[in-house]
Amino acid sequence: MKRRTFLTATTASLASTQLAGPAYASGSTAKNYEVVARFWGAMPTGVTVSRRGRVFVNFPRWGDDVPFTVAELRGGKPVAYPDAEVNREDPSDLAGHFQSVQSVVVDPADRLWILDTGSPLFAGSSYGGPKLVAVDLRTDRIVRKILFPPEVVPANSYPNDVRFDLRRGAEGMAFITDSGGSNGVIVVDLATGRSWRRLAGHPSVLADEQFLPVIEGEPFMVRPAGGEPIYYETGSDGIALSADGTRFYYCPLSSRRLHSVSTDALADPDATDAEVAATVEDLGFKPMADGLESDDKGRLYGGDLEHNAIWRRSPKGTYRTLAQGSDLIWVDTLFVASDRHLYAIANQLNRLSPFHEGNDLRRKPYLLVRLWIDAGPVWLV
Repeated sequence: MKRRTFLTATTASLASTQLAGPAYASGSTAKNYEVVARFWGAMPTGVTVSRRGRVFVNFPRWGDDVPFTVAELRGGKPVAYPDAEVNREDPSDLAGHFQSVQSVVVDPADRLWILDTGSPLFAGSSYGGPKLVAVDLRTDRIVRKILFPPEVVPANSYPNDVRFDLRRGAEGMAFITDSGGSNGVIVVDLATGRSWRRLAGHPSVLADEQFLPVIEGEPFMVRPAGGEPIYYETGSDGIALSADGTRFYYCPLSSRRLHSVSTDALADPDATDAEVAATVEDLGFKPMADGLESDDKGRLYGGDLEHNAIWRRSPKGTYRTLAQGSDLIWVDTLFVASDRHLYAIANQLNRLSPFHEGNDLRRKPYLLVRLWIDAGPVWLV
């Protein structure tokens, strides 16, 4: 049977079984979220909120017209941050400019950290492009820049998301998922700038073989114009730290599995790969999710990409739908803010042209939404 015929024949059965994991409880499907901002230009992927309520977003350079890849929302509109010049893509000065930012995260010290993939259009990176940059929100000035060496972030890597534990080491540590290359986790000592890789190529960070989700009523695959569809395979993506900082949660994008690993093991630069891998736990089923987030009550959050929804996982491992709506198309990054709301980007990534034979089916605006969760962020400081 040809693959296209097979896909058509199995869509209905997949749709009925994709949430057949144990302990998945449906909550209210009411539209109990509010739209914070609408984006009519480039497609956003990340969002974060400072202690004082300043909202920052980012726009990776994937093919849209992206005049600035990091922005602050002012009056509901994105404005280049910290300024327009540093946001100017400049291949001749990779370290001095933001090339293509995938994630922005405010840390427990209320600094904005900017994760630059250094890889516009997924074309690969060179030294100076992939970096982690800190901005002091009191002065709106860059105060730290950490460049990743090629042995930690090879040219085919894609640094995706980042979380912080400022209690570790002299000035804290950052933990980053690598969604490209061999997949894995990148650990950064913020005091020295030293970085290292963990779980590279481990089964828990890899895409599930022949993973076939159903999104907006059709099997989600890479569909080149004039070619046969192929499975979409993206590994380690979403991450979150437990409320006490002892466990690091992560998931491949092309998967319905959730894993965790000892944060102590990740943070030990002298630990062997085998010692780190020995602390990995398979936490079982979860809905297909892009980003992950955690709160100070020990709960996890993610988007359910197959049902236009946002879920919460309790410390006991049960799931509940918190929000669902026809406009929650591809929930990407999530962030728990000090105002006790969960913020989330819905960016229609599944409608991009590579998944529709060259046809871009996105319909603006893209959304930033939030919902009340009566919990605060995980501040490890």
